[in-house]
Amino acid sequence: MAFFENDFDKNRTLLANALRLGTSFDIVSRHIRSENGHGQIYFIDGLISGLLLEKLMDNLCSAQNLYASDAAEFASKYITCGDFSIEHDVGKAAVAVLSGVTVLLWSGFDCAILMNAREYPNRSIQEPEDDRVLRGSRDGFVEMLLDNAAMIRRRIRDSSLTMERVTVGSRSKTDVAICYLNGVADVKLVDKVRKKLQSICVNTLTLAQESVAECLIRGQWYNPFPRVRFLDRPDAAAACIAEGQVVLLVDNSPDAIVLPTSFFAFMQNTNDYYFPPIVGTYMRNLRIIVLFITLLLTPVWFALLKNPQFIPPWLDFIKPSDTPQMPIFAQLIIIELIIDVMKLASLNTPNSLSNSFSLVSALVLGEFAVKANWFLPEVLLYMAFTAIAGFAQPSFELGYAFKLCRMALIILTELFNLWGLSLGLLGILILLASTKTFDKRSYLHPIIPFSLKGFTSLFVRHPIDKNNN
Repeated sequence: MAFFENDFDKNRTLLANALRLGTSFDIVSRHIRSENGHGQIYFIDGLISGLLLEKLMDNLCSAQNLYASDAAEFASKYITCGDFSIEHDVGKAAVAVLSGVTVLLWSGFDCAILMNAREYPNRSIQEPEDDRVLRGSRDGFVEMLLDNAAMIRRRIRDSSLTMERVTVGSRSKTDVAICYLNGVADVKLVDKVRKKLQSICVNTLTLAQESVAECLIRGQWYNPFPRVRFLDRPDAAAACIAEGQVVLLVDNSPDAIVLPTSFFAFMQNTNDYYFPPIVGTYMRNLRIIVLFITLLLTPVWFALLKNPQFIPPWLDFIKPSDTPQMPIFAQLIIIELIIDVMKLASLNTPNSLSNSFSLVSALVLGEFAVKANWFLPEVLLYMAFTAIAGFAQPSFELGYAFKLCRMALIILTELFNLWGLSLGLLGILILLASTKTFDKRSYLHPIIPFSLKGFTSLFVRHPIDKNNN
């Protein structure tokens, strides 16, 4: 650890060595000279506002009688940026430069002046692709931490709204903001989040919000159910903060992390609150019903086909109309995999070829597959409904958790018939009941422990009250 001294030339050498000046083209250093002194300015080309830099250098070079007893007085008189600070540690000053902060060394001072003249490259604010609403605001989080914080601050104009910044990653030095309402959020929860973030020991947060989530919640690698909730919308994040939850904003990520998160939190959707309570209640219940249908439809149908004696006469239409050449179990598993392959392929398909991709997929999985007698029409119908219904809820993580559970139920049914289906369902319930949230509460709250008000709120979208709950 090195500190600045009163020797200007030595300070320049210390900071230049810390930045490895000259090895990277985008780390820029400029010498400034005026009538009463001289200085050295350091910045990252591409992460700084050219207008503010030009104004700052012009002000320092043209000012007359530059004099101050210390660096703080000097900065308050002659620095035109609205935000500045004093730093004595060479290493911290170097990290500040790499974060986009402009650093000024001036002769006669044993410190550096840090000026916030950052201007990150970023995309425009627009509605998220995977969480659209029919009514309401059309803005969504972007990769800029300050922009995301500003969109939340715009919705909660209360001094109790607290945003603490923590740096994570020994190499990436990624900024993570802890957002909560002081006096509303649980103090123990906030302290736990803060300590967890400060104790993260990794080199880089390569995957931004996903890396933070994996570092915060470890263990149970076999558990597919998500224990953090990702939000793309600032209005939804602001609502979570108002309810007492903690929201994490990660720099370079357009997703906010909500803590703690229970299983039933994923049943809610922003559209529920942009419609009248009766409409929101209908949409919520429909979403819950469809979600569990996606889990049970194909396993239960497959179990009934293996045990036709349990099919009542009024359900005879679910029996296959043709004799399959391929076992139904193999058909179900293969189509599950093909659907995922199509999803992955669609991500890499250029927009100009998307129509061709849809046409080819429909022919291969539809008409040709049936005519070739590879797959039964009933199998294609049920799997198509399951795939489409999976998009009724916005959480991709929960959707894939249900998909893995569904495939496990099909495999267990094939191996152990009805006992396998029963044991699979019991295993899913035990896994859900044994899962804990970030604050060690039950993942199935408000059912375990039972709360009547919380239970009714699962199915009924109550009108807004004075506490915005």
